[in-house]
Amino acid sequence: MRLGIGVTNFSWPCPPDQIGPVITRIATTADAAGVDSIWTMDHFFQIRLSGLPPESPMLEAYATLAFIAGRTQRIRLGTLVTAVPNRHPGVLIKAVTSLDVLTGGRMVLGIGAGAPFTVTRGGEAGGLGIPYPPTLTERYECLEEVLQIAHQMWRGDEQPFHGRHYQLDRPLNSPNALQRPHPPILIGGSGERRTLRLVAQYGDACNLFDMPDRFADVLPAKLRVLREHCEQVGRDYDEIEKTTATMADLGGGRDCLRRLVDHLRELADIGIDHVLLGPLGPLDDAALDAVASIVPEVHEIPVHRN
Repeated sequence: MRLGIGVTNFSWPCPPDQIGPVITRIATTADAAGVDSIWTMDHFFQIRLSGLPPESPMLEAYATLAFIAGRTQRIRLGTLVTAVPNRHPGVLIKAVTSLDVLTGGRMVLGIGAGAPFTVTRGGEAGGLGIPYPPTLTERYECLEEVLQIAHQMWRGDEQPFHGRHYQLDRPLNSPNALQRPHPPILIGGSGERRTLRLVAQYGDACNLFDMPDRFADVLPAKLRVLREHCEQVGRDYDEIEKTTATMADLGGGRDCLRRLVDHLRELADIGIDHVLLGPLGPLDDAALDAVASIVPEVHEIPVHRN
């Protein structure tokens, strides 16, 4: 099993000029410990799920990834997940490609349709003036077009792209990504009719919701639906990496760590390849040490292939 961490809470008890050194310590420690991936989230205001107010510190996802990239050597990098409305697709693919080139081929494109709560009154989209398609149907249409554009740009096809939502006269991408055929595309979300179909058709990884009290019922059912979509489009189900994000208490001592590792074994038993840990609070030295201490054991957990 592979293990990743999220850097999503920037509310350390320090002044802003110390946030950079804190993130450097997190990234270099995770890199040296053998953690497989590090993730940001694509929000401009802090989200309610964190339990913090929107005014809490929040750094832009791709600027943060670029900062982390320059301080690490081997760890893979991604955003869990990029909201399609936040960036024009040509600019997004150029950004991911540039980071792939500069990191020696370590980028993952994490992408999704975009969370609806960002467009509510006082949300980040309206607050920052970001044009946001008002309906989920439109956002899924945009997501599929972005996935088509990504594949086209990464295969070096400069023919015009004319979609319903996006028009690219010449999707030139030079230099192209180092990873071939392209950086992995992770599509976030558990929707059975649209999201998992897009995973089967365009993605290299899915990201499903880990519901600790219901995971044994929910996740296998979602994976069965993904397999059905793969069969319908002629895709090898085993080619797709199955990931899940799980909240983790990394500051509760050995007992909490043991429960976490036991849960990771349960996830591997139902076919999850890669778990992305979301700490309950901002990562501190104790939480980092806790993650580092379980990496070798987690890497030895066999993943069941259904």
